[in-house]
Amino acid sequence: MALPAITAPETKAVIFDAYGTLFDVHSAVARHMDKVGPDAARFSEVWRSKQLEYSWVLSLAGRYEPFWTLTERALDFAFARFPDIDPSLRQPLLEAYRTLDAYPEVRGTLRALRSRGLRTGILSNGDPGMLNAAVGSAGLAGDLDAVLSVDAARVFKTSPRTYALVLQALSVDADEVVFVSSNRWDIAGAAAFGFTPVWVNRLGLPDEYPEFAPGAVVPSLHLLV
Repeated sequence: MALPAITAPETKAVIFDAYGTLFDVHSAVARHMDKVGPDAARFSEVWRSKQLEYSWVLSLAGRYEPFWTLTERALDFAFARFPDIDPSLRQPLLEAYRTLDAYPEVRGTLRALRSRGLRTGILSNGDPGMLNAAVGSAGLAGDLDAVLSVDAARVFKTSPRTYALVLQALSVDADEVVFVSSNRWDIAGAAAFGFTPVWVNRLGLPDEYPEFAPGAVVPSLHLLV
């Protein structure tokens, strides 16, 4: 799909999900691939899937815990699921998760968008400490106008209260925001809220949530510009 929303005159801000969109959530395990062993890819997938599952269950139950707490719990589940993996890797993996690798095209994309007069920012399930560590380690602080955590709303995406944080922080209307995420469920939430969503489908996954379609689909962030 083309990306008319990026250049539409009403667009004022391009807001990004963080984990999986700007930062590679599997890079923490990748840094310790040799020590984790042959189940590294599956181990990383379980860690990520449980992290998200816990956020949805808590939100539906009307409860909230910081995303870092859920990240720790999910890692503990992954270790229980793969008992042959050395549990002494727990702390090194958590430290690696705080400084995940940014995808190589991220900085250039942010700078190109800002050069067009667009404001850029993050809206993430990550709590402020996690996001500050990730943004700082990637050197992106100067390329973002806002780094927003759902912690302020005390609920996780896809609650409308989370997307409303963008409107409050940047003083924009929903139809003035392009929202970019690699998570199709996040795209659905953003579409339902009224943002113009762009799905970064790096893995070529099949589409879903037809009633909440993305405004565009791209395989990489660099195609935004």
